[in-house]
Amino acid sequence: MKLFDALERFQNMDRRWIFLGMGLSILIPLLVTADCEFKVDERVQALYDTVEALPAGTTVFLSADFDPASRPELEPFFRANLDHLFRKDIKIISATLWEFAPPIVVPILHEIAAAHGKEYGVDYAFLGYKPGKELAIKAIGENIPKTFPVDYQGTPVEDLPVMQGFKQAKDFPLIVNVSAGFPGTREYVLQIQGQHNLTIISSCTAVSGPDYIPFYKAGQLAGLAAGMPGSAQYEKLVWADSEPPPGTRKLATQAINVLNMGHAFIIALILMGNIAYFLTKPRGGDDD
Repeated sequence: MKLFDALERFQNMDRRWIFLGMGLSILIPLLVTADCEFKVDERVQALYDTVEALPAGTTVFLSADFDPASRPELEPFFRANLDHLFRKDIKIISATLWEFAPPIVVPILHEIAAAHGKEYGVDYAFLGYKPGKELAIKAIGENIPKTFPVDYQGTPVEDLPVMQGFKQAKDFPLIVNVSAGFPGTREYVLQIQGQHNLTIISSCTAVSGPDYIPFYKAGQLAGLAAGMPGSAQYEKLVWADSEPPPGTRKLATQAINVLNMGHAFIIALILMGNIAYFLTKPRGGDDD
């Protein structure tokens, strides 16, 4: 009888206890860092391997096309990718097609570069924001110095040592696109990838991932990390044998832990609720 009474009380539980439980499910993973085991997707592994195959001293073009709304999903990949590239002594020329990206991108770029002792203009540069969407991408494919005459600080890009020898998109062995939507990965693939036979890898939001998988299967993308799970998998590969640079945490891995615990709490409530309902149902008046 006590068990049945407890089950009936559970079904009539004050919803504030549920809110408290969900709050703890979110808070605990944020306070206690733990790496959960999860499988690395083939597309993320291919992305990582593409970066790993680059020889030291090469230069990549990184288009950081995201904004504050998509920052939680894409910043973890952006940070891990910068650390991965700088750690391999690869130079970075970055730009953006999104108006609100520079205030986000520039501090992170300087932070990760400083952690690796990289010098602006020599080891990396940020060319700034270029409006025009598809037209801007076409221009990047044809003439970067003409598309970005000066960097975000107003320095002529032709005066930057890191820009010497890089005029068109095809001059780069790899293009990295961190894409929140339009313009982004789809437009890079459709506008210049095939025309210039470019090697492109992409990190995108979860909602865009299914749309970009055909590009990967067709060989138009060399790798793809979609949403928070993709970023977490990339973090796992990048920092498998090392720690993130100072000031950087495994943001995506931590977020995945929050999602896992939150989902586990919801599933537990559903199971317990159904068990309680079926065990207490004979005591009610439904069968009378």
